[in-house]
Amino acid sequence: MELYILESTRTNNFTDPEMYNKIVGLWQNVQNRLEVEQLAKYGVYHNYENNYKGDYDLSTATSSFITSKKLTLSDQGYKIFKVDNSRENGVFETWQQIWALEESGELDRAYTFDYEKYEVNGEIEIFIAVNEQ
Repeated sequence: MELYILESTRTNNFTDPEMYNKIVGLWQNVQNRLEVEQLAKYGVYHNYENNYKGDYDLSTATSSFITSKKLTLSDQGYKIFKVDNSRENGVFETWQQIWALEESGELDRAYTFDYEKYEVNGEIEIFIAVNEQ
């Protein structure tokens, strides 16, 4: 799948005191762009330092050619998690579930490209790259 990057930032969920502000700012900038209003939007996690506790890049993107900064995601397997978007913290709660599954050994993450897909109708899914068995 090819996506076109709108903006990127590098952060860490546990050691970057500006993590929340960086992520919120990235998404606010996307919401202010009229050309992406009626498109699915993606939050792509990549360039992992090691695992979910290390540094990573977060890029906002769309599948329509808006910028020349292209990101090609691999065709590997993904485990898909549907987010309960009726909950205020549904995305964060889903990530906590993903991390718990990884910690328990039930999820073997590949740490290549993971992404959140935000559909225009409000549905949200998180795609986690997994190692093939």
